[in-house]
Amino acid sequence: MEEKKFDLNSLIGFVLLGAIMLWWMWSNQPTPEEIEAEKNAKTEEVQNVTESDKTTTFDTTSEEITQATDSISLVKAQTQLGAFAYSATLTDSETVLENDLLRLVISNKGGQIKEALLKNYVTYDSLPLYIIKDNNSSFNLNFGTSDNRTLNTKDLFFEPSLTTNGENQVLSMKLKVDNNKFLEYLYEIKPNEYMVDFNVRSQGLSSTFNTSQQVNLDWGLEAFRKEKSIRYENQQTEMYYEKEDESIDYLSIGGEDDAEEVNVNWVAYKQHFFSTILITEQAFDKANLASKTLVVDEEVDTTFTKAFSLKAPLALQNGELSYNMNWYIGPNDYQILKKYDRNIKEIVNLGWGIFGYINRLVFVPVFNFLQGFIGNYGLIIILLTIVVRIIMSPLVYKSYLSSAKMKVLKPEMEEINKRLPGKENAMKRQQETMAVQSKAGVSPLAGCIPAVLQMPVFFALFRFFPSNIDLRQKGFLWADDLSAYDSVFELPFHIPMYGSHISLFPILASVAIFFYMRMSQSQQMGMQQPTQEGMPDMQKMMKMMMYFSPVMMLIFFNMYASSLSLYYFVSNLLTIIIMLIIKHYIIDEDKILAQIEENKKKPKKQGKFRTRLNDAMKQAQDQQAKQKKKK
Repeated sequence: MEEKKFDLNSLIGFVLLGAIMLWWMWSNQPTPEEIEAEKNAKTEEVQNVTESDKTTTFDTTSEEITQATDSISLVKAQTQLGAFAYSATLTDSETVLENDLLRLVISNKGGQIKEALLKNYVTYDSLPLYIIKDNNSSFNLNFGTSDNRTLNTKDLFFEPSLTTNGENQVLSMKLKVDNNKFLEYLYEIKPNEYMVDFNVRSQGLSSTFNTSQQVNLDWGLEAFRKEKSIRYENQQTEMYYEKEDESIDYLSIGGEDDAEEVNVNWVAYKQHFFSTILITEQAFDKANLASKTLVVDEEVDTTFTKAFSLKAPLALQNGELSYNMNWYIGPNDYQILKKYDRNIKEIVNLGWGIFGYINRLVFVPVFNFLQGFIGNYGLIIILLTIVVRIIMSPLVYKSYLSSAKMKVLKPEMEEINKRLPGKENAMKRQQETMAVQSKAGVSPLAGCIPAVLQMPVFFALFRFFPSNIDLRQKGFLWADDLSAYDSVFELPFHIPMYGSHISLFPILASVAIFFYMRMSQSQQMGMQQPTQEGMPDMQKMMKMMMYFSPVMMLIFFNMYASSLSLYYFVSNLLTIIIMLIIKHYIIDEDKILAQIEENKKKPKKQGKFRTRLNDAMKQAQDQQAKQKKKK
């Protein structure tokens, strides 16, 4: 192979050629005089152009730039959005729907509710009460397209159209492909209603949707704090839902995420006294529900209490969406919710089983009746308490009468205990005691049954007052809000389980409970049998309860609704008065003793239960005697 050698002649030729070109460019450049002359000529030409020519030239240039920009944007939108590129030509705007109760601001970005204001309510610190504001809520449909794109409606712009249907306002929000192909959210608000009609449907999109990919609904909300007590409000803030079989359930958690997958007819984000409920005629299948507590420290002011989310696949019918739904955005008022035939009244927690029946059939109607002609809600609670105590007074009388009878029989029972001492005679002693009680026509259970019968009323009212929105921000005496705690003194420190304030109504209720239990204990101690071997000292236990119950009331109710403490204070005060009246003006122990003596003379037929009990005790006594002989 021939070796390449350096060519000196070629290098000299290239250098000379470059020198010639540089000389030619330098010698042909214009002189300073020629440059100045050309500049003056151009200036004169510009000055000779007419004003109309200038305008025409400018407008043409701007239009060309705009067209070029729009073309670039459209190409970019088509690349990102495909068939829904029209959305990119719209801008962010808002439409207002409102009536006398509710004001909704609908954003055309996502076609969703941006603000929801309840006009007739304010927060605990007198600010307008918003359920939705400042992006605390998001409603989104996620779907795939036939050209393999995945889109989210919350990121796309809908075209709004506001019309009226009689007195109703109707807002159509359309996510368009063109005039004949679109996804539509249809809102309709009626006068004096918290319920808003909401329909989701598509038209002409059967070939645009990717039918192999699910359309997913995603609705989330962070619940604003609205009430005085963060801890109390957080306890009452829960997610309720109705299953497809129309049974009601809820998610209530502490600090961790809680989730459930279930078919649902509606989902309610309950925020103590207010709720946002999404109702659907066609059930959401396999909906994923989740709730999370956002309150880190209940003593630190916070914006949110809980975060809720609903994720559910939406079914396509012949390739199209069609869901008739409703939004309820309003108060948890049992009377308002009751008129809607969708079972949503169950989010008002009036208690389960018999407690709920007592509230719905007795306390709600009585409270509404009193509310009709009395404006002071503290007086309504007092009158309601008086009604309850009058109705329950026969049970108090029965309980006190039983105690008085047992007190009259106490000397005979003490005689039995002296005659049959020791652990070995326990069965026989108990048998003779029961025989004496049977002959006298006295039952130890007679004093317990009235107390047990009063328990459902106690627990029913425990649910009734905290759930009653009519008490919200209604004052009485020193309490400025009967639905929240009454604070008469703010502590400079926080006491665990108690709080950083002192409530007066729980103190009064605790004092009343103490004296009530003391009176009950003195009556029961009069009828109490001496403590037997191997048995706990009942007197000591009762003394402990006498102090323990008021202390628990004092601690537990310090953060609860003052209406509840007011009820228990008045209720126990009335019970004490009734017991004093029964003791001094109705019960006569001499008459009771005479009646017992008369009962002893009458032949007493034993019931089946008493016979079986006596037989069982006799068998136990015989077995005990046999074991003693063996030893």
